[in-house]
Amino acid sequence: MQTSFVYILKCSDNTYYTGVTQNVFKRFEEHQSGKHFGSYTYNRRPVELAYYCSFTNIEIAIEFEKKLKKWSSAKKEALIEGRHNDLPNLSKKKFKK
Repeated sequence: MQTSFVYILKCSDNTYYTGVTQNVFKRFEEHQSGKHFGSYTYNRRPVELAYYCSFTNIEIAIEFEKKLKKWSSAKKEALIEGRHNDLPNLSKKKFKK
């Protein structure tokens, strides 16, 4: 069974990139070196590996990656910092009065 990883990179412009891979450290080096010209991270280097978690089921990893991509930067930062209690409140939409 192959392990898959979902990861978040913090880019030099303070944006976040989320991806899924089978080798998180190799993939991080590819982002850092600019291996894929024109990719999101190419002109936002250097990047920092801010978060990763492992999965034994690739389908679940892909589902989690898609979920994270929809999250706000504030919610991703809470996850990165381990502030799990803050996650539900960061999911709520703010309505104008």
